Amino acid sequence: MTVHFGDTFANLMPKLMNSLLTVLEITGLAFCIAFFLGFLIAIGRMSKSKILRGFLLCIVEFFRGTPLLVQCFYIYFVVPALFKLAGGSVSITAFTAGVIGFGLNYACYMSEVIRSAILSVDSGQREAGLALGFSEAQVMLKFIIPPAVKSSLPVFGNYLITMIKDTSILASISVAEMLLITKNYAASTFQTIESYTLLALLYLVISLPLSQLVRVLERKLNRTKRA
Repeated sequence: MTVHFGDTFANLMPKLMNSLLTVLEITGLAFCIAFFLGFLIAIGRMSKSKILRGFLLCIVEFFRGTPLLVQCFYIYFVVPALFKLAGGSVSITAFTAGVIGFGLNYACYMSEVIRSAILSVDSGQREAGLALGFSEAQVMLKFIIPPAVKSSLPVFGNYLITMIKDTSILASISVAEMLLITKNYAASTFQTIESYTLLALLYLVISLPLSQLVRVLERKLNRTKRA
C-alpha cells in the first residue's frame, strides 16, 4: 500500500480552503449570536423576577444538557416538520440550522461565564457609580460590564476555538464544511490516510495559533490585575 500525500494536497487542499470559508462564516455568525444572547440571558438570570430567572434557567439547562448535534438535527429536521404540522411552512437550510444551533448552544454556556464575571466585579464599583448619581442601568453599562467582559476574554477565545473545531459535526446535516469535503474526497479516491491526515493537520494549523493568542491575552490580563 502506498500513500500519495502530494496528490492529495494538490487536489484536496483547494477544496478545503473553500470549505474553510464556510466554517469561518458559521463560526463568526454563531459567535456573534452567542455573545449577544449570552449577555441577555446573563442579565435576565440576575433579574428580580423569579419567573424570568426560572424560564431562562430551564433554557440554559436544556441546551447544556442535550448534545449540540441533536440540537442541530432538531432545528434542521424537526422545526420545519412542526411548522408543516401546524399548517405553516418554513425552510431552514443546513447552513442556517448550523448557525442557529451553534448560536443558541454556545449562548447558554457563555451566559454562565458572563454572569459569573459580572457577579465577581467588586461591589465597590457599583456603589461608586450610584454615589456619582448614575442609575442602575448606567452603572451596569459603565462600571460593571466592561471589566466583566475584559476578564472573560480568554474564555471567549477558547469558546471560539472550540466552535471552529465543533463545526465538523455539521457534516451530519450536509453542511459543506471541511469534514464532509474530506469524507467525499476520500470515498471517491480511496486516499483515506492522506485525506484525513491532511484534515487533522489543517485543524491543527488553525487552532494552535489561536490557542497561543488566547494564552498571551490571558497572561496580559493577569499582569494587569496584579498591577
